Amino acid sequence: MKTVLVSAVALIDVDGRVLLAQRPEGKSMAGLWEFPGGKVELGETPEHALIRELHEELGIDTWQSCLAPLTFASHSYDDFHLLMPLFACRKWEGTPMPKEGQTLKWVAPKALRDYPMPPADIPLIPILRDWL
Repeated sequence: MKTVLVSAVALIDVDGRVLLAQRPEGKSMAGLWEFPGGKVELGETPEHALIRELHEELGIDTWQSCLAPLTFASHSYDDFHLLMPLFACRKWEGTPMPKEGQTLKWVAPKALRDYPMPPADIPLIPILRDWL
C-alpha cells in the first residue's frame, strides 16, 4: 500500500479559534472539514510544503520558525496510507482567503467535533482541544 505524506496546520487566531477548510465539490471527501495543508512534494520537508500550501490555498505567508510540531495522524484508507504531521501556527502575514473553492470557518476548539471530518483528522481533535 502506498504511503502519502500530507502536512497540515492548526492555524490559531488571537481568540484561540482554529481555522477549518471545507473540501469543495469535485474533490475526494467533498463537504468534509479539514485542517489546511496538502501533499509533501518530492524534495520538500513537511514544513516547507505547509508554507507553500498556505500561500497557494489561503494567500497567507508564514515561516518555519512559526510552525510548532503538535501531533500526527497515521490512517489507512482503502487505497493508500496517510501519514500527516499536524503543526500549530499562531503567526502569519495576511488574511486567510479561500483561493481553491473551499469554505473557511474559524471554530472554537470545543466545537471541532461539530464539523464532519475525514477519518484521519478525527483523532487529532482531542489532542488539539487539550493543547489549547
